[in-house]
Amino acid sequence: MTVNDTALANRFALAKTLAAEAGAMALDYFNRRETLVIETKRDLQDVVSIADRNVETFLKERVAEIYATDGFLGEEFGHDEGSSGFTWVVDPIDGTAPFVNGMPTWCVSVAIVRDGEPVVGVIHVPCSDELYASAHGLGATLNDKPLRLDPARNLQNALTGVGCNSYVTPERFGAIITDLMQRGGNFIRNGSGALMLAYVAAGRLVGYYEPYMRAWDCMAGFCLVREAGGVTQPFPATGPALLEGHPVLAANRSSFEELLAIHMKHV
Repeated sequence: MTVNDTALANRFALAKTLAAEAGAMALDYFNRRETLVIETKRDLQDVVSIADRNVETFLKERVAEIYATDGFLGEEFGHDEGSSGFTWVVDPIDGTAPFVNGMPTWCVSVAIVRDGEPVVGVIHVPCSDELYASAHGLGATLNDKPLRLDPARNLQNALTGVGCNSYVTPERFGAIITDLMQRGGNFIRNGSGALMLAYVAAGRLVGYYEPYMRAWDCMAGFCLVREAGGVTQPFPATGPALLEGHPVLAANRSSFEELLAIHMKHV
């Protein structure tokens, strides 16, 4: 094993540990969510609580203790640029709206990016006790069981995940849904893009598309989907572009081109 391989393997092990610990911390907040003060950010649908901030602080401090020169990007506290070549990209609670409303479709998302590509992706789903884990060249697993996508699944015989937010007009999103259904597809939206990307890696969804997402929502899921044998649309992840929103598309190879055609039609 080379030095680079060892560096990646060590960080992968830490990412799995931290995601599980952060998930336990978030679950404790979830179980007493009635006590949380809920705030809004960009709009009334974009919510945050002390749970999001404290879980991210926990992750950031633990990474800094062990890998002080690694970069760190989190949804709540922004970007600290490192010098090691590795950047941790985390969403402490992806699906805050389901979280504060008592629904189980939220998760902790932990990714590591190197040279603009996600090389580690770990998603912990506390309410269902699921840990999705992947690293470049090491495959993807769900609770330690290997994940490999079934090429027989397609847009017409499976579900597609979709997402939207206030960066996308209702008219554009409606046209995307119409196009998908006219092709014989069906869709689901559960409030967590990261979790739906994990579902793509697990074969529960045949693909996931959202016209505008941020890196902390998708980097872990991208690694998972790729390592499970799927395909992802390029997402700029170096320099200032890492901090900006971009379209997200990840799918089984049997469905990627059809979903890409939908994306290109409605750009």
